[in-house]
Amino acid sequence: MAGVQLNGIVKAYGAVQVVHGIDLEVNEQEFVVLVGPSGCGKSTTLRMIAGLEEISDGDLTIDGRRVNRVAPKDRDVAMVFQNYALYPHLNVAENIAFGLRIRKESKEVIASSVEEVGNILGLTPYLERRPADLSGGQRQRVAMGRAIVRRPKVFLFDEPLSNLDAKLRTQMRAEIKRLHKRLGVTSIYVTHDQVEAMTLADRIVVMNDGKIEQVGSPMELFLNPANTFVAGFLGSPPMNMVAARIASGGDAPVAEFGGQRLTLAPLPSLQNAVGKDVILGIRPEFVRIADDSAADIVRVEVDLTETLGSEALIHASLNGEPFVIRTETVGQMNVLDGISGFTIAPNLIRVFDAGTGEALPGQVVEK
Repeated sequence: MAGVQLNGIVKAYGAVQVVHGIDLEVNEQEFVVLVGPSGCGKSTTLRMIAGLEEISDGDLTIDGRRVNRVAPKDRDVAMVFQNYALYPHLNVAENIAFGLRIRKESKEVIASSVEEVGNILGLTPYLERRPADLSGGQRQRVAMGRAIVRRPKVFLFDEPLSNLDAKLRTQMRAEIKRLHKRLGVTSIYVTHDQVEAMTLADRIVVMNDGKIEQVGSPMELFLNPANTFVAGFLGSPPMNMVAARIASGGDAPVAEFGGQRLTLAPLPSLQNAVGKDVILGIRPEFVRIADDSAADIVRVEVDLTETLGSEALIHASLNGEPFVIRTETVGQMNVLDGISGFTIAPNLIRVFDAGTGEALPGQVVEK
């Protein structure tokens, strides 16, 4: 196994810089997901690790070896692409074995390797079929098998599930997770889908405009986003944002907005920010539906309710802005459309500086 280190990595096309000196360390056997909107630089970063894009500045090391000028074939990495890139005239076994034949491995090694990979990925019944005779999920497994059979030090995945339907994506996510647990190979995975990032990653790297916004475990980023970009990107539905001003409230500061108020956690950084314009980050999952008798109720205007089986999404308006509440349906279907408002525990409210978008210091929600 091998670790991967990016030190001050820059990518520029002429005078246009698209990756701005990022630093990242991926530990041995770790599964790291690069996530962000289209154009944020995540795929470009992955391609620089693979050797498919030239590094403009900085150092890239794999297993302690600087590989900036090392050819892709000599980096001992294997890449799985969004497009399966299978050879249509070869069957599954031949597609999996292609890289081994290029490396002039013996027939015995090739046969045993293909058999092993076929068993790992459940492809044994399909080894004689051509790609045209396979489903999308099966083709993606063949593409992964071609990477696995090389026994690389690092796996690179470039949005491998984007071409699959929702059900197949769910199945393939589970297969990739099981595969990593079984093989333990250092893996770097690129996606724009935050659900994939949350379910697959040991650590998530959130990128935006060629920079890293935050690195951490899925729950660290979900509970304690460093800024409004991360808060709004991770989570489904995303975190609600409410413009407010902090005021003194006796034992604890309060946030005031549109004639309403919410009690905040009694943290020094919040108490010292009295009079400051802020943005309140409120997760839809942390909100509790309340009636008129509840203390510290925040009133909303309900627009519509989406029922999702055991859960419902209540789409409302707060201060003229959209506000979503995620709640259970069992036992309260008859009240979902007519709610008055909500309450939320002070320690579950994330407070961001309205100017910079950065979270005020000292706020930590425990996992």
